[in-house]
Order: sequence, then C-alpha cells, then structure tokens
Amino acid sequence: MEQKVALVTGGNRGIGYAIAQELIDGGYQVAVTARSGEGPIGSLTVQADVTNSPSLDAAIEQIESKLGPITVLVANAGITKDTLLLRMTDQEFEEVVDTNLNGVFRVVKRVIKGMLKAKQGRIILIGSVVGLLGSAGQVNYSATKSALVGMARSITREMGSKNITANVVAPGFINTDMTASLPEDVASKYKEQIPLGRFAEPTEVAKVVAWLASDSASYISGAVIPVDGGLGMGH
Repeated sequence: MEQKVALVTGGNRGIGYAIAQELIDGGYQVAVTARSGEGPIGSLTVQADVTNSPSLDAAIEQIESKLGPITVLVANAGITKDTLLLRMTDQEFEEVVDTNLNGVFRVVKRVIKGMLKAKQGRIILIGSVVGLLGSAGQVNYSATKSALVGMARSITREMGSKNITANVVAPGFINTDMTASLPEDVASKYKEQIPLGRFAEPTEVAKVVAWLASDSASYISGAVIPVDGGLGMGH
C-alpha cells in the first residue's frame, strides 16, 4: 500500500518532534515545518512560518511534489506570551492569535483541497487543557486553544461526508524544555493539581495523535481528547 503523507507543523522540537517520530515509526511519510532546526531522522523538514502565507504555499508545494498529497495534518505550531491581563499588550495578544489560531486556519485551508482529491483526511489540532479549563496569565493562549474546538467541530460538519475527520488533542503539562526550566517548588505545586501526580512524556501525546490518524479512529470526529492526567476533568 502507498504510504500516507503526514505534515506536522512545528515538528522540530518538543511535542511536535515526538509526534513526527511516532508517525515515522508507524510507517507514514512525514514532513515537518519549522522556522529553524530539523525534524527527526527520516522526516522531510521544510522552512516555513505559519504566520507567513507565501512561506506556507512554498512549503506545501515542496512537500507534495516530493512525497505526494498530504492526508494527515497535525497542526502543532504554537507560541506563548504569558502575562496577566492588565499587563498584556495588544501586540502580545495578537501575535499569539496570529500563530496559534490564524496559523492553523492557514495550514488547514492549504491542505484540505488535497484531502478532498484523495477522498480521505485526518486533521488533528493540538490544543491544550487550558483551552477549556482556563489559566491565569494566559488569556491570549487559552483563547486560541479554546477556538480550535469550534474550528474542529465546524470542519467536521463541513467535511465529514467527504471522509475527512477533525479532532483536538488537548495536552496538559508535558515534560519539555519549557517545564524543565520551572523551579522545583513550582513544578511540585503543579503536580499536586494533577490526579496522576506527574507530567506527561511527549510520546504519550504522540501516541494519541497517531491513533487519531489511524484507521482505528475513522469514526471519531469533532472530539476533544485530553492527555492531561485528569487535570481538566469535567471541562
């Protein structure tokens, strides 16, 4: 069988890197976009910025010319600019929205035509537990992650009959460079709020994404799958 082609945005580090590796291990042809750095060995890394439409046009053209039509999209690229609401500038809000929300739209819009031609597609948006739970100091970030739920469900209603699914994976605290830099007392305080009592490994998120991309999840769409150790229960 022909290998499916998957695109992971922001696949050069952290959760995105782990997702790209998991998909490679699962037999996919994998491309990653990155502003700098490289994806895992075996992936095709293309330079692109999700806030820059021409760079995305060039990246997707390059990917599809080398690997074929993209039928799995993992929209993972994102940024944070955390600060309390009263201190947050218009620019800090708008930059996060432009990357985390507008950037997802730009990528989805550019791959959806290939999925329609292929008569199949998996769109997996990487959200966050704070998208529904909320988080002080993250009005901008949590707003974008909440919006991805509405986006996935609207795509489901538009594209479900075309054999294209759209889901959100909502990670909680993950062991990445960002959490590694937390002071020990702060990390311990966060872990006390998590019923499982620990942060997740990036591979634990990656395996859920790979499952959603697989045929085993062919009848799941418009769902929010939490990978948060129970932190956001009820939300």
